Amino acid sequence: MNCAECEILLHALIDGELDAGHAREVEAHAKDCPGCAEQLAAFRAMREAMANAVLKETAPASLRSRIEASLPQPAARVVAPRKFLQPSRRSFFGGFAAGTALSAALAASLVLTVFRNDEQQTIANDVVSAHIRSLQPGHLMDVETSDQHTVKPWFDGKVDVAPPVIDLTAEGFTLLGGRLDYIDGEPVASVVYKRRKHVINLFVAQRLGAAHRHVTDRTVQGYNLRHWSDGGLDYWAVSDLDALELGEFVQKISAALHPSGPS
Repeated sequence: MNCAECEILLHALIDGELDAGHAREVEAHAKDCPGCAEQLAAFRAMREAMANAVLKETAPASLRSRIEASLPQPAARVVAPRKFLQPSRRSFFGGFAAGTALSAALAASLVLTVFRNDEQQTIANDVVSAHIRSLQPGHLMDVETSDQHTVKPWFDGKVDVAPPVIDLTAEGFTLLGGRLDYIDGEPVASVVYKRRKHVINLFVAQRLGAAHRHVTDRTVQGYNLRHWSDGGLDYWAVSDLDALELGEFVQKISAALHPSGPS
């Protein structure tokens, strides 16, 4: 591993995003390279300083008292006496059963939402890790060509999907080639593009997270991601490209998938 490769992976090491093999490589290089060791030590010191910093200030009690004193006092309310009815046995157990069912449904919905959010975050982290790995020398492409008719058939038999390979060179996004990659333990197709000096990985799989008809966006470790589903396929675009330009890339891919407009 050289210094350029190590520099790319230092942040991922600090954030605990590297697998054991890559983590050992970075640690071993930093041990023998004074420059990288100094940079790694600086990153760790900055992370520790931020974790230990006291960034929360507590408002004094006097401030709360002044605010409460300045608020208008609520007008006195006249409450009519309530008539209480003696509940029957049937109404009691019926209400109890309905309340229990509602609570169970709400709990199940909450658990499902949390699970889906965690799953999406895990997939997003794997996508970024795969993108970072691809930036190492010799890892970016398995088939290197700007000919879409060469890249598309190369994936035959390697993945379970036929990823669309769209030439956007005239639109400012140069097709570089393709690569077989693995995300969440599953083989996926990666179609590689470039915008100036910025690499864009477009991962395509039959299922790579929960389906999203509309494009969702997020940022992980400084990389911008766009995720959407179309035609039974899941798409994840990731790059250090500006978020607006990555959005433009996604729009052009979507437009090419639906030349006559979405159905």
